[in-house]
Amino acid sequence: MKNILLATGFLMLLIGCKKQPEINAVEIIALPASYTNYTILQGQYYCDKSTPKLFAATKMSFKIKFDSSAIYQTVDPVNQYDINKLFGFSEGDNHHLNSARLCWAWHINALHLYGYVYSDSIRAMKEIARVNIGAELICSVAVTSGGYVFTVNDTSHVMPRLIKGVPLAGYWLYPYFGGDETALTIS
Repeated sequence: MKNILLATGFLMLLIGCKKQPEINAVEIIALPASYTNYTILQGQYYCDKSTPKLFAATKMSFKIKFDSSAIYQTVDPVNQYDINKLFGFSEGDNHHLNSARLCWAWHINALHLYGYVYSDSIRAMKEIARVNIGAELICSVAVTSGGYVFTVNDTSHVMPRLIKGVPLAGYWLYPYFGGDETALTIS
């Protein structure tokens, strides 16, 4: 009986809480002094560190460095162009409705970084930069009244945001491999 009550309470919490708080203040997430390794094990989609965390800011900034495990060959050559997710945030409680993420893919012998958004359930992606393995990159993803702004070092691109008004609170989005295929190598 206790388990039924707990499950019912949890379900009511999930479906009952729909209104999202508005964010009015600008908050920048500080860059860490050292790196945290995120590993996506062979055969997996999700990384080893993806604890749910509230995102209630207008910008996230991070420092990244890809190692040689970012070089991969998919089983099906068509999937080589699938975009892997790096970091970002949702606006609201469903990242397939509204979200912004910096993403990456290895193809044509280069590491490509992309802006990737869902805006009112419409998915869009745009290449931001090609980068070198081992290079230290300062990146950010921001939400403004004009759209989602993706920055890699000194290169910025704006992508559409169809929500009107101030940003909505959401949650952090962590590294994810794929498309159709799971991670191919153990890093």
